[in-house]
Amino acid sequence: MDFKEKLKQYQELINREVEKHIETKKCPEEMLNRSMEYSLMAGGKRIRPILVIATYQIFKEDIQECMPFAVAIEMVHNFSLIHDDLPGIDNDDFRHGKPTNHKQFNEATAILAGDGLLNNAYKVISKSLENSKKDELTKKIKVFQEFSNAVNKMIIGEFVDTEVEGQQISEETLEYIHKNKTGALLTLCVRMGAILSEASQEDLDRLTSYAEKIGLAFQIKDDILSEEGDEKVLGKPVGNDKILEKCTYVSKYGLEGAKEKLDELTKEAIEELKTYNEKAGFLIELAKYIKERNK
Repeated sequence: MDFKEKLKQYQELINREVEKHIETKKCPEEMLNRSMEYSLMAGGKRIRPILVIATYQIFKEDIQECMPFAVAIEMVHNFSLIHDDLPGIDNDDFRHGKPTNHKQFNEATAILAGDGLLNNAYKVISKSLENSKKDELTKKIKVFQEFSNAVNKMIIGEFVDTEVEGQQISEETLEYIHKNKTGALLTLCVRMGAILSEASQEDLDRLTSYAEKIGLAFQIKDDILSEEGDEKVLGKPVGNDKILEKCTYVSKYGLEGAKEKLDELTKEAIEELKTYNEKAGFLIELAKYIKERNK
């Protein structure tokens, strides 16, 4: 199976699992539920939950153990997107070619839908812990702790990003923002898959390095697409980073400098996985996909 077919297979699997957690009954909070579903099923790439599963499969085949964590991370990711798009942060009108949540519903509903998705992520993990055997709890509690820490890092990264808009910042500050804002969740995904599959410390360290590199590469590619992407393909306007005077790798190093950094990180990430041969084939191709994607 080639990479695109495998990616589609993973995406369909995640969509089925996520749909199981959508509340559809008629109730006073029906619009809130529709708002949460609207963003959760809006057509995202599902990269984060896929990273959990693909990493887990390097060491174990039966993925049921890691599925709740994969679903939870996708809920958190969509919570962050809803809030990122709000007028007080990025003020975006479109995502995935559709009106953003606060445009489709209203700002208050969007804020609460994001809150709901974040809370539901913890509910999904809590249920997994409740149903676990005693010998599984130690590693799952470790993953839960890492999950909570990474979500906090993501929020901190977003905060610092908004605070330094329009300022000249150091390379260290720029990297700090994006290691937290974007990289923290991507690194978490790989670490969750590795810890749940009981990978060795050596493997965990190697996979963490891979994840940190693709996390930064992902953000740099986003910065590049914001500068020169196709609005029709992206499903949202380009140039918003420049309008908001965001601190990006393009604003710091120029377009060509950002592309060089992206290429370097991708090569380094792939190098980390060569020891696993075909078992990490999908993750190797995923690093290339992150670099070459057009949306």
